[in-house]
Amino acid sequence: MTAERVNPSELSPPTGFSHAVVATGSRLVFLAGQTALDPSGAVVGTGLSEQFERALTNLLTALKAVGGTPADLARVTVYTTDLADYRARAPELGRIWRRLAGRDYPAMAVVGAVRLWDEQALVELDGFAVLA
Repeated sequence: MTAERVNPSELSPPTGFSHAVVATGSRLVFLAGQTALDPSGAVVGTGLSEQFERALTNLLTALKAVGGTPADLARVTVYTTDLADYRARAPELGRIWRRLAGRDYPAMAVVGAVRLWDEQALVELDGFAVLA
């Protein structure tokens, strides 16, 4: 995939995301929402940061299974049950993202949710990727 990350000077500087991603490739991969489930189906981690790391790891595992890499991500949506906590932990979550996925940021959004499918889940990530 080739990805052009576009961040117009007329918009606020992006922090941890790209305003637009122009992706060219031949395979579009839709990634289901991932929470902090372990292989047995149990939510692991009691805090947002722990659960974010596991959910991102799960998303990247699904992507890797189809031959993709974090740089192939074109769009990711983060759903959280506590926006204030997410904002407070944004620097730490950013470090987790960079360690696991690097600095090729997809277009992103963070959405507050009353609750997620797994009642213990504090965060869920979904997205799509474009592979060559």
